[in-house]
Amino acid sequence: MSFTGKYELQSQENFEPFMKALGLPDEQIQKGKDIKSISEIVQDGKKFTVTVTTGTKVMKNEFTIGEESEMEMLNGEKVKTVVQMEGNNKLVTQLKGMKSVTELNGDTIIHTMTLGDLTYKRVSKRI
Repeated sequence: MSFTGKYELQSQENFEPFMKALGLPDEQIQKGKDIKSISEIVQDGKKFTVTVTTGTKVMKNEFTIGEESEMEMLNGEKVKTVVQMEGNNKLVTQLKGMKSVTELNGDTIIHTMTLGDLTYKRVSKRI
């Protein structure tokens, strides 16, 4: 199953409390909560390029399944991590105590991030 495609954010749960927990300033949280973001994923075998555009902010991460790579977190911090593939439709990684699971289900991507007892869920549809 290929993740390649462009996806538009349809819904999100717990955006504000999760971003606060990550240490984002209130002003940035308020600006970001209503902006529809577009995620573009290019998959070439085990190599991925993920570009997320939210308004004027562009965040780009590149990684290869099973290899250490540097990823930019939502708060702009860069951390080293290893992304694993579970089955053929789920990407899982740990970023500084935060678990990130990206699951492809047909034309829908469900991205769930867990930090302590807080869970932030984003649902995006292929466009």
